[in-house]
Amino acid sequence: MKICMIGAGYVGLVSAACFSEFGWTVTCVDNDPERLAQMAEGRSPIFEPGLDELMARNMQSGRLKFSGDLGPAVKEADIVFLAVGTPMRRGDGYADLSYVYAAVDELAPHLQGFTVITTKSTVPVGTSREIEKRLSELRPDAAYAVCSNPEFLREGSAIQDFTHPDRVLVGTDDDRAQDLMTQLYKPLSLRNAPVVFVSRESAELAKYTANAFLAMKISFINEIADLCENVGANVQEVASAIGKDRRIGDKFLHPGPGYGGSCFPKDVSAIVRTAREARTPLSLIEQVQTVNDERKIAMATRVEQLAGGSVRGKIIAVLGVTFKPNTDDMRAAPSLVIVPMLQERGATVRVYDPQGRKQAEPLFDDVVWCDSSLEAIDGADVLLVLTEWNEFRALDLHEAKSRMSGDVLVDLRNIFKPSEATAAGFRYSGIGRPA
Repeated sequence: MKICMIGAGYVGLVSAACFSEFGWTVTCVDNDPERLAQMAEGRSPIFEPGLDELMARNMQSGRLKFSGDLGPAVKEADIVFLAVGTPMRRGDGYADLSYVYAAVDELAPHLQGFTVITTKSTVPVGTSREIEKRLSELRPDAAYAVCSNPEFLREGSAIQDFTHPDRVLVGTDDDRAQDLMTQLYKPLSLRNAPVVFVSRESAELAKYTANAFLAMKISFINEIADLCENVGANVQEVASAIGKDRRIGDKFLHPGPGYGGSCFPKDVSAIVRTAREARTPLSLIEQVQTVNDERKIAMATRVEQLAGGSVRGKIIAVLGVTFKPNTDDMRAAPSLVIVPMLQERGATVRVYDPQGRKQAEPLFDDVVWCDSSLEAIDGADVLLVLTEWNEFRALDLHEAKSRMSGDVLVDLRNIFKPSEATAAGFRYSGIGRPA
């Protein structure tokens, strides 16, 4: 089977590499010359554990190729995936589909034989039918079917998620397309991964619904964490207790400074807009947005209060700025709100992130970038943990304290034990745990 993957961003590149690992021949098409040159050398333009090795292995076998020329790849493809960006549109929060439709317009002249055109990008309900309508006008002579095949990948563990999924969801109402998609995912179904076929509208909405629900769990446990602090409970004990209930589950019950990333903020916004247009407003999900936005602001205020009521003239060491560990993704990261707020209130901010500096540096003004945790900590009045990279867990708290001018440790990811931090001489503050 031959596949054309349009878009070599996070979703497209990971999907292309994993499909080639299944044994399929994949051409990944992108219009960024710098990105193409990097991938041609077997180097991923994004940080994702294991991706460089996966790319190199399948490029060497000849199953994975990269190209800036869409035409030849579409002509020979059995399945064309649309994996271009659908960012949040300015002004109304809706998904910007301009890249999707531009790709459809570009591929249409090159369709030959029966081809399945599948959205891998996260798109609003009705997009598949709109693509179908567009193609019918551009190529009334062509034989094709339009499907929805949303991804459910977590940054930092995307390869594992792709090759060992909870489910594969395909939206189609065409028998030929279903046969091809069944063949495509046969390597996974042989491992007993469920491949679920539904309507296109259901597939499109399921992606948004899943992310909205997970975002809701995060905002829920963050509010419970605040309650725990005020009544003397421990949010980690509460989360563990309720997480053992199989109806609830223990995932996404970790309190922190709010959610970020490429999916949750824009997908929550998009489903809210879709629901309003359908005259069925989702008041619960709208409140999730509000809680998350206010959370990030509250965390900056918390740091200020713990620093004695003011951060003016103080040095704050920030460990981690990416929205989560094992990624260099800065999209909607809590740090993008918290760090500038601390700077506006007069603090000097010193930052270390194991992978995020290249992506983050253009996004911050006047921060001091450091090459290690201890370099960032030297002379700091406050130590602030924003991202739970594993290497931070191994930090020698006694040495860290000895290098600091102050003694405040604000752990917004609960990676340290309060007793150990206190023993090292810190005035420690976590999230949702008794003082």
